[in-house]
Amino acid sequence: MTLSMNERAAALVDALVADAAALGIEIRTLHSGARLVDCGAQARGGLEAGLGFAAACMGGLGRIDPVPVPVGGRTWPGVGVCVEEPASACLAAQYAGWKLEHGDFFAMASGPARALARVEDLFDELAWREHANRAVLCLETRQAPPEEIVNKVAQRCGLQASAVTFLIAPTASVCGSVQISARVVETALHKLHELGVDPARVRSGWGCCPVAPVAADDPAAIGRTNDAMLYGGTAHLWVEAADEEAAELAQRLPSSASEAFGTPFGELLAAADWNFYDIDPMLFSPAAVTLTSTRSGRAHHGGSLAPEVLERSFTR
Repeated sequence: MTLSMNERAAALVDALVADAAALGIEIRTLHSGARLVDCGAQARGGLEAGLGFAAACMGGLGRIDPVPVPVGGRTWPGVGVCVEEPASACLAAQYAGWKLEHGDFFAMASGPARALARVEDLFDELAWREHANRAVLCLETRQAPPEEIVNKVAQRCGLQASAVTFLIAPTASVCGSVQISARVVETALHKLHELGVDPARVRSGWGCCPVAPVAADDPAAIGRTNDAMLYGGTAHLWVEAADEEAAELAQRLPSSASEAFGTPFGELLAAADWNFYDIDPMLFSPAAVTLTSTRSGRAHHGGSLAPEVLERSFTR
């Protein structure tokens, strides 16, 4: 395709920067020349900053809106996401698949710069080919990336450091909560891929997810933001599949397909001594999923929301 997710994302970031004071974000130029947009680390950030962060993270190919999300008898503030190029927007851009580390700095990078760098095996399967004169990378962190990381990213993207923009926000921030909940379609698509389904078969995606209240610190926020997805998230995918396959996948796709379902994520992490790889990977998906067959038009549903777990997580 000739459409560039990085150029679209860069334009979205330019709009955020132009309204920085109102959005509570801060911008600075790193020593390397890269642009840093702080949406919640040192900056105040907020809901609008989170929506902008999430839209840029999807390469400008998804629509993200603030919506009310009813879960049980309570209505939480949340986000609604719709996307027409799910494999590209969600996996080639939004998925946090690029590990960046140097010294004491560590972050999993997401955003459309990944589609330029193509350092992950996932890109061997994706048809998207990205061309851009600017790159946008999103980091869930409180630290500005060190010069070594900036130069590595620029080199892998084939650009000068001055052409790279980094958006940062920690997990325990309003922006962090918003952008994580905005991954509701991406999470469903990634698990579908883990189940062996070609993501190109997903024609459209929609989802909604409550936005977790900001926790006291990042470790606690990791628990809450995951609980928002696992126990309050809903996704609807339109898939090129026969009804029999769609019905089977609808039962395997939601988080309830995992034996770990029902336990707050923070407790699972503590029991695993903070080793994410010891947690059942089949847990990482929205609580409720609907797959509509594009062949028959029939919808197949699986899973359900878990209001009691969400209440326990959000109010303790």
